[in-house]
Amino acid sequence: MKKIIYGFLTLMLLSSSSFSYAQTTKEQRKERQELAKASKKDLNEKASKAARKEAKRLAKEGWKTAPGALPLEKQLDKSYMMQYQFDADGFPQYIMAEAMSVGGNYDAAKMQALELAKQNLSGQIQTEITALVENTVANEQMNQSEAASITRSVMAAKNLISQSIGRVVPVVETYREVNGNNREVLVRIAYSQDMAKAVAKKAVQKELEDRGDSLHNKLDELLGW
Repeated sequence: MKKIIYGFLTLMLLSSSSFSYAQTTKEQRKERQELAKASKKDLNEKASKAARKEAKRLAKEGWKTAPGALPLEKQLDKSYMMQYQFDADGFPQYIMAEAMSVGGNYDAAKMQALELAKQNLSGQIQTEITALVENTVANEQMNQSEAASITRSVMAAKNLISQSIGRVVPVVETYREVNGNNREVLVRIAYSQDMAKAVAKKAVQKELEDRGDSLHNKLDELLGW
């Protein structure tokens, strides 16, 4: 009798699991279809006036997009929209960075431009964390000695922050021919503000810990992370 009950329960669990998996798969498929539909609608919509104006200016300067890429005005439109996305506290959801590089071929120039853009991002993250430290001092939530120690770590952690930056979102990618067969590539990337904060926190904590500074244990409390 116990074997029969056990078998019945096992069958119920398997059936429930199969139904749950099928339901999840169905929901994922529906979500992907909705995203594809939204992307197609966005592609067919007219770009903003500002995006069209900037695209026209860049085109006059010789900039163009690679075959298969979105039209430049659509790329710029996406860039503008991401710049004006804010969280519940009114802070930008994305950090934007731009860089250009020249190379003998397109791929080499693009990779270098992306690396420079990431360095630009790490510089912006440093600036934001430094401003946060100064704000906590102004509000008397941190003393000058603690602030100086954390600021030193922020400055020293720039390379680590740059190396730790994960997947960025390329929103603009365009190029032009210069000096004969060389390619100059311009990229504009976006990076999640939440991810930037997490990267900065980890890098500064490591720097403080490597220096033997006990503040790494108090970083969350000091900066409100």
